[in-house]
Amino acid sequence: MKLDQHLHRIGNDIVAAYLVVTGDGVTVIDAGLAGHWRDLLAELATLGLTPADVRGLILTHGDTDHIGFAERLRREHGVPVHVHSADAARARGEVKVKNAWGHARFGATAGFVWYAARKGGLRTTYLTEVSEVADGDVLDLPGAPRIMGLPGHSPGSIAVHVAEADALFVGDGLTTRHVLTGQRGPRPAPFTDDQEQALASLDRLAQVQATWVLPGHGTPWNQGVQEAVRQVRAAAQLH
Repeated sequence: MKLDQHLHRIGNDIVAAYLVVTGDGVTVIDAGLAGHWRDLLAELATLGLTPADVRGLILTHGDTDHIGFAERLRREHGVPVHVHSADAARARGEVKVKNAWGHARFGATAGFVWYAARKGGLRTTYLTEVSEVADGDVLDLPGAPRIMGLPGHSPGSIAVHVAEADALFVGDGLTTRHVLTGQRGPRPAPFTDDQEQALASLDRLAQVQATWVLPGHGTPWNQGVQEAVRQVRAAAQLH
């Protein structure tokens, strides 16, 4: 789905990944679930492109609903997969993650589990090789993505700022659709390792000027970074 001149989304409000498309090729942000591979191919085809045009994949963190087709893209097409050094082991499946579910509503949670299962979320293929990145790195990829450390959801969570696309990709640094409750609008994401640290990390995002805030779960947000952060903090105060 085209969002803007350089921005495309695959997946939906439950689980999403993104494409930054420029004259230099494609940068993919996150890899959703394994079944999103077909969505990736279909979206590229609408642009007259193929996986050969993908120059790199950046993971906002190493959770299973973000690494879906990453290893396939790396193995079959030689696309480098970039992840923060603190989440590299997570992306390789070397770290057992114990997520606290917290408050949930049956309908929303069942929808999330059903969608994840239908899209191959029960058969995770971990990365066997990654390229590690760090806070402040500007990668030599289409859009010149800048890495911003965003620890909290996981130790190596990052945001990715692409000025050319007027976009900030936040992974699970925040959500605009809580997958366990169905609540909509910017708010803290579930399954977060350290909620207090995640909220503190939002201070960094508030310094970024970008219209689009693109989470791994939820509706794309186009009302600016500062308003998204304000609403996340307000929602956090209610819980």
